[in-house]
Amino acid sequence: VAIVGTGNVGTTFAYALMMSGLANQIPLIGRSPEKVRAHVMDLNHGMMFVPPTQIFEGDYSDCEDADLVVVTAGKPQNPGETRLDLAEKNTEVFRKLIPEIAKHNPRNLLIVANPVDVLTYAALKFSGMTMNRVIGSGTVLDTARFRYLLSSNCAVSSRNVHAYILGEHGDSEVPVWSNVQIGGVPLPQYCSACQRQCDEGEMTEVFDQVKNAAYEIIQGKGSTYYAIGLALVDITATILRNENNILTVSTLVDGFYDIHDVCLSIPALVNKKGIFRTINLELEKSEIDQLRSSAENLKGVIRKLGLE
Repeated sequence: VAIVGTGNVGTTFAYALMMSGLANQIPLIGRSPEKVRAHVMDLNHGMMFVPPTQIFEGDYSDCEDADLVVVTAGKPQNPGETRLDLAEKNTEVFRKLIPEIAKHNPRNLLIVANPVDVLTYAALKFSGMTMNRVIGSGTVLDTARFRYLLSSNCAVSSRNVHAYILGEHGDSEVPVWSNVQIGGVPLPQYCSACQRQCDEGEMTEVFDQVKNAAYEIIQGKGSTYYAIGLALVDITATILRNENNILTVSTLVDGFYDIHDVCLSIPALVNKKGIFRTINLELEKSEIDQLRSSAENLKGVIRKLGLE
């Protein structure tokens, strides 16, 4: 697994990946040789405490036939900025970066840098790789936040919560309330038997916390990296172990509820081939409308950047 980008997200992912034992080689590729060397040294000094792997300073040639290349490189999101504010400057970064990676023919490419949906679309254009092999981390983290907050609100383990956030990884993301289940029980049915008797305002607050989580974290400590690092390990495991896991990753959508030619998050079955197929989830009309609006929002940015 090659990691391109050695900022907070890339190095936290490297640390979590090292502990997972999933990869036998982890080249780190970054702009600053001194910084990359320091990260490699620091990680390798803990090698006796983790499953054996090789972590080393890499370059683009180390993407050759990699099972997965994870791209975290890009300008960071500053306090007060939205993910879409980053679109223009990070598209220019990708214009040079992605062809360098793609010419070494990695098996799969995972885009993490923001705005992840726009950059996943850009990576498809700049790489020439097939759509199933270019994946965005999408709303995997948003979905995890949603499940965690629902579990806290309902006082159950997050493992018993099944719920999705779809659309943009950002302000127009869509909570799929119609498909939320607690222990296999639809949410309205579960709520009617629960002693807490939550009102609609509490559910709205749950989603507001999901949508605004990154802004709050960035305001408090500058960037988010722990949870996304773990989310990336989960996506990596799904690919390397051929797990056929259903994840809300960002992928090129062409026909899902009449949405075309845009990358956003919908449920997709992921395995060693990347996106194996997407899942036709039954949505309510209001959710379909929100998802289409999210798609139009992203397509507007793609048009402005001249990526169509």
